[in-house]
Parts: sequence; C-alpha cells; structure tokens
Amino acid sequence: MRIFAAVVPPEPALDDLAEFLDPRRDAGPDLRWTDPSLWHVTTAFMADVPSRLVDPMVEGVAEAVASRHPVSLSIRGGGAFPNPYEARVTWMGVDGEPHELESLAGLARAVRRACSHVGANPEGGPFTPHLTVARSRHPFEATRWLRVLEAYAGPAWTAHEVTVFASHRGEGKGRPHYEPIAVVELSG
Repeated sequence: MRIFAAVVPPEPALDDLAEFLDPRRDAGPDLRWTDPSLWHVTTAFMADVPSRLVDPMVEGVAEAVASRHPVSLSIRGGGAFPNPYEARVTWMGVDGEPHELESLAGLARAVRRACSHVGANPEGGPFTPHLTVARSRHPFEATRWLRVLEAYAGPAWTAHEVTVFASHRGEGKGRPHYEPIAVVELSG
C-alpha cells in the first residue's frame, strides 16, 4: 500500500488558497492542478507498505506525536521541485515563527522514525514543508510561476493533528484518492 502521514490545513486556509489560485489556473494549461481536497503537508511518505505493517505503523505514529504540541502555521510563498528551471512540481510553502517551523520539522522527524522503526521505510530527503499545487509531465521553466506564488500569504492556522492516509492511484485519467486510515491528535 502507498501510505503517507500529513498535516492537513483547515478549510478556511484551503479555501483562501483556492480563491487565490483559481483565476490563475487557466494561465498554466500545461499544468495538472491538484484538487484542493488533496492539499496537505506530507510528514512521511512510504511507497510500498505491506498490509501487516499498517497497524503497527499507525500505533508508532500515534506514540511519536502524542506528546507534541499543536503548531501555528500559514501558507506563504512557493517553490518548485526539483528546481525552478526544470520544474515538474510547483508548490506553496509553509511558514511560521522559527520555533513553530522547528516544531513541524521535529514532528516530521518523529513520524519518519516511527514509520522506519516498524519497517515502513519513508522516502525522501530533507523535509521541505509544502503543499503541491500543480504538476507537469515535462520539465518547464517556472520562474514566472514562482513570482506569482511568492505574492501569496495565507491566514494563520493551527495544526492539531496528523492524518495517516492510504493513497490510491486514479484509474486512467482519474484523480488519486486519499483514504484516511487514522487521525492522531497533537495533544502535547
């Protein structure tokens, strides 16, 4: 199973971002825009988790985040992976006070360790908190998009939980579907 753990911004923050991006979507017809219902900040991604490891992984994540405090954040600015000159993904950044961003990074490390501990093997390099907003089949020069995304500063919100999702790939041209498996409160 494809599994990921994520922080999902609340509806008002997602609605504000959607309102900002909606009129700009037509300016990038080659981009495949991510549906707002799929926006999240991934803390750990595992491409192939055997079914027998899912429950122990969820328990490990629950233990790892139970003592963590909620984190105050906002969506601000943007970026591109792997870089602005050969972009395949454009994303919105996550911002906050330095101690809040360190708390979010610590949360991601704790989630990744918990997943790794049970053998779920998280992927990825350094944690870059972001929400993917568009993808491209071919690399493109994204500097004009980054100037647009940099203009965005969303409302503040507080992350109170981590959700563990199963990711189901869309059939044909269908969109992916994320099925929540567990929601773990940051009760600190």
